[in-house]
Amino acid sequence: MASVSAPSPMYLHPRINQSTTVRSTPLKLSSSRSLFRPIKASASDTPPDLAVATKTGSGSGSKDLPIRSIPGSYGLPIIGPLKDRHDYFYNQKPEEFFKSRIRKYNSTVFRVNMPPGGFLAENPQVVALLDGKSFPVLFDVDKVEKKDLFTGTYMPSTELTGGYRILSYLDPSEPNHAKLKSLLFYLLKSSRNRIFPEFKATYSELFDSFEKELAVNGKADFNGPGDAAAFNFLARAMYGKNPADTKLGSDATKLITKWVLFNLHPLLTLGLPPVIETPLIHTFRLPPSLVKSDYNRLYEFFLESSGEILVEAERLGISREEAAHNLLFATCFNTWGGMKILFSNLVKRVGRAGTKLQIRLAEEIRSVIKSNGGELTMGGIEKMELTKSVVFECLRFEPPVPAQYARAKKDFVIESHDAAFRVKAGELLYGYQPLATKDPKIFDRAEEFVPERFLGEEGERLLRHVVWSNGPETESPTVGNKQCAGKDFVVLVARLFLIEIFRRYDSFDIEVGSSPLGSSVKFTSLRKASF
Repeated sequence: MASVSAPSPMYLHPRINQSTTVRSTPLKLSSSRSLFRPIKASASDTPPDLAVATKTGSGSGSKDLPIRSIPGSYGLPIIGPLKDRHDYFYNQKPEEFFKSRIRKYNSTVFRVNMPPGGFLAENPQVVALLDGKSFPVLFDVDKVEKKDLFTGTYMPSTELTGGYRILSYLDPSEPNHAKLKSLLFYLLKSSRNRIFPEFKATYSELFDSFEKELAVNGKADFNGPGDAAAFNFLARAMYGKNPADTKLGSDATKLITKWVLFNLHPLLTLGLPPVIETPLIHTFRLPPSLVKSDYNRLYEFFLESSGEILVEAERLGISREEAAHNLLFATCFNTWGGMKILFSNLVKRVGRAGTKLQIRLAEEIRSVIKSNGGELTMGGIEKMELTKSVVFECLRFEPPVPAQYARAKKDFVIESHDAAFRVKAGELLYGYQPLATKDPKIFDRAEEFVPERFLGEEGERLLRHVVWSNGPETESPTVGNKQCAGKDFVVLVARLFLIEIFRRYDSFDIEVGSSPLGSSVKFTSLRKASF
């Protein structure tokens, strides 16, 4: 379940040393490691704001780095946060907001205010970590805590989640964290036999509808129907329920979208003029009462549909009510929200890559299925190397959840590629993932979408720098960490999505627009399979 923590078959991966830099073109790597030798410097030859890092907090570096004071400024009270917020949303937009400050401070680690600030967040001050070397400290639960930081410097009212602090807002040190994450593991395990058949049935219906719409209108909107298909699949696969046969009917995505807006409105832009949008969604909380009846309809669906899962919850010591609220959040916010963003991004990236890539995917997918007697199996999916690489490249290039937050539990030192920085206990750390996963010191052609990036041995090594799941792709979620419980489930359904497209079509064309969450995508052609 993509966390939007952000939140199966659980695959174990070897842990790989985070400090080794690997590029996406073949390199010969030495198996030996350089010995770590501290360097002594006298005060007379060391600038006042520099010292020597003999041991760092974000991993053991391959060389000693100077310790710098963290650059940047929070500005004047009130004015500084408001200026940074306006730059972030309107003047510069997020990526340029950070890149301009990297240039200004000559550092990928610096101090800055993060939205929303004002009346919504008491303290907007963060230390930004914007490279692939410093970013992973956000996952180190020995050094940082995650309590109430799922949405950053501001936390939505618990009135939006039935009065409960949901799993996404819990730190692993809190007693309920292990219980609730165990429940999600049980949910994923109990649904494993329904995933393949329900995905094929749901998405076959979806693409049948696209073909009909294309025939009539010449275009077919992916987002609305795709969102509905994602929820229908999740309901059928995870809970064995078809929403159309319940009181929800076809209203689920409309209700979820409104509820998600009430959770995330301080962090979104809707395309309105700033003079309207800022006071409307960036200054005060929208009243939870306005979405209560919609939320209750969703809650009743999960309470009534979760039978055996609620029995397991009670066995774990969780009340049925708290479990149902957590199942709703994990399914609708984390997983459905993640699929909404990821699937539209996949269509966009593969569509823009053109016919050559699309034909290669079709050839790979159909060849593997044919060799298995026309059956799709997990073993067969693992043989689709290009398909897997495309999914990981999309998760690297446009991670569904761009922001990660953590609070330092103690004083420690963080390393970037060029320097080390002392962080004090209690400081809030922030990472903008699209910059960390486009770090040119880790990835060649970092700003390009390279479908083959994760092929072969070197591609496998690079996976530790794919961190969309609140942790490295080479590691697995546990009850003791904050990595997305459904990490492998999300990767699996993304691969199933590409498989469903290319078992039916040779290629397709698209139009792309903007959207508050993900991309707005329309199909303009779907060319049926010819081989």
